[in-house]
Amino acid sequence: MNQNVIDNETQEKLDAFIKQEEGDSNDYKGLLAKFITLVAVGMSLFHLYAAYSIVPTQQLRVIHVALVLFLVFLSFPIAARFKNRLMPWDIVFALGSIAISYYILSGGDDFMDRNTAPNPTDVMVGIALILLILESVRRTNGMILVTVTILFLLYALFGNYLPAPWTHKGYDLDRLVGYMYMTLEGIYGTAVDVSATLIILFTIFGAFLQFTGAGKFFIDFSFAAMGGKSSGVGRTIVMSSFLLGGPSGSGVATTVTVGSVAAPMLEKVGYERNAAGGLLAAGGLGAIISPPVLGAAAFLIADFLKISYLDVLLMATIPTILFYLGLFVMVEIDVRKYGMKSIHFESVETAWQLTKKYWFHFFSLISIVVFMLLGFSPVMAVFWATVVSALSSMLREDTAIIPWAWFKGKEPILSGLYNSNLTKALASGSTGVLAIAATCAGAGLIVGTVTLTGLGLKFSSIVIQYAGGSLLLTTIFTALVVWIVGLAVPVTASYIICAVIAAPALINLGVPAFAAHMFIFYYAVLSEVSPPTALSPFAAAAICKGNPYKTTLQTWKYVAPAILVPFMFVLDKSGVSLLLMGSTDALEKADWMQIAWVSFTAVVGIICLAGGLQGWFIEKTKVFERVIMVASGVALAYPSTEADLVGFIGFALVIITQTIQHFKLRPKSV
Repeated sequence: MNQNVIDNETQEKLDAFIKQEEGDSNDYKGLLAKFITLVAVGMSLFHLYAAYSIVPTQQLRVIHVALVLFLVFLSFPIAARFKNRLMPWDIVFALGSIAISYYILSGGDDFMDRNTAPNPTDVMVGIALILLILESVRRTNGMILVTVTILFLLYALFGNYLPAPWTHKGYDLDRLVGYMYMTLEGIYGTAVDVSATLIILFTIFGAFLQFTGAGKFFIDFSFAAMGGKSSGVGRTIVMSSFLLGGPSGSGVATTVTVGSVAAPMLEKVGYERNAAGGLLAAGGLGAIISPPVLGAAAFLIADFLKISYLDVLLMATIPTILFYLGLFVMVEIDVRKYGMKSIHFESVETAWQLTKKYWFHFFSLISIVVFMLLGFSPVMAVFWATVVSALSSMLREDTAIIPWAWFKGKEPILSGLYNSNLTKALASGSTGVLAIAATCAGAGLIVGTVTLTGLGLKFSSIVIQYAGGSLLLTTIFTALVVWIVGLAVPVTASYIICAVIAAPALINLGVPAFAAHMFIFYYAVLSEVSPPTALSPFAAAAICKGNPYKTTLQTWKYVAPAILVPFMFVLDKSGVSLLLMGSTDALEKADWMQIAWVSFTAVVGIICLAGGLQGWFIEKTKVFERVIMVASGVALAYPSTEADLVGFIGFALVIITQTIQHFKLRPKSV
């Protein structure tokens, strides 16, 4: 196997990109490091307990936010110059977060009942909580999301001074603060609920897979299964990104992990640097839309729509297959386009040998879905999947989450347990969720404003008015809104904001709610590869020594076939076939021929787009062939018989001209 071939300077750049996604935390030593680790372990154990036992909703959400804020203020500096130093104000903010949660929980039902007329103390405590949340968002996600959140709060306070149709009746500070933290609508609403139940549990599960060696196994297995031929390296990246990204749900982490192993191989077989980076970043992006975990926003879809998480996984199945199919086609074309050298990469072990040794990692990957199919709730499914991952890791000494030596009494009881992978996984589960959880608490302020002021319905009526009632134009406007919001804020935040302000526009024009939300989710994910937030392409450019902006453009080329897929499931009723009708119940009554046909046209459309965008198909394409292929791909993406006919005729025409060209060139190359 090729080892990591990354110099220190590049590694520092990559760490910076990962920190940008997860937050740039302090790196303490000594007792303080141990204290923070133990608090993080305690937080993970509390959430695992809450998954198994019943903790009242209000208590769970309030304690979750308190623990998140406590760890954020101890772990993230107020400014770069205070990095790795715990300052007095950090301690004050951290203890203040705990004190506020105590005030809320000790108030009981009386506290919740007076949300419309809070007393002066309630208002002071509420303002303090809002300020602490804004500061935690700033420390983990930067100023842009804080600015967006403040603008929404100002809209709630002063929107009555705006002209129609943006105006509302106006809310005073007491009413706004009361609504935001004395109900389960604002800060402690849907986003924090999902963060406190599903997101943190899936992050803990991902950490267990990482510390039991599952990530390394998936990469090794992909290289062993796909290696050998020149196109094998590209295929390997696609396959390992899927296997690794599925459980992690993080685009940057997947890009860096796969890229650190694969970048030298891509260079050897003849990939141009920016194209190599583009492929790595595109593979990483697939992590956010791939079952069984998807990105954090997928759990929010289930909660917003009040559907099971299994239904969200079901909806993601065909779009995920289409995304990776597009990448596979691109990779196959790359082999011809770059005239790749046929190089054989030696693998230490075959795929079969690896499977015989580490078969249980595959079970960890599918166990969540298996448990859900058996009727477990998503929370219980991920709880038991984590338990299975921990227990199955003990089958081998090199993967054991608690060292075998500890059980044999060869290691000290307490320090042996503290230094074990179990403690590391539990601590990593909590620290890994801090940036997303802070985003969810901040997003609660935005969602609270939208529901209090009715902004979502106002915004949708304005969009429909601008689009003249046209579904196609409304869809394009919505995609642009999601994309623009996504340029500034992370995927989870952009999905939450757009789900409450943009989804109603599509739903009002007859798009099923589940299709509208999946449309917004996909565009929120795709905005992840657009500057200035293009963390995955920038990380891939650092690994491959390419230009960050050229790498981003190459990433767009690789994911472009997938950009049209969301349009397919909103523009026509038949398009929801790609989402497998949105639920297991609807799927039972569905027309399978229609699902097969719509999926087939989508597959051909993606192949057309891939060929058109690559400028290569069977042979190098001429300009008119490229135009025809892109037009045919777009036509096949539009679910209607006439459009399909145009698309198939265009595709057939290019196949004929390309085949003639291939036979003309063939004798010369023999």
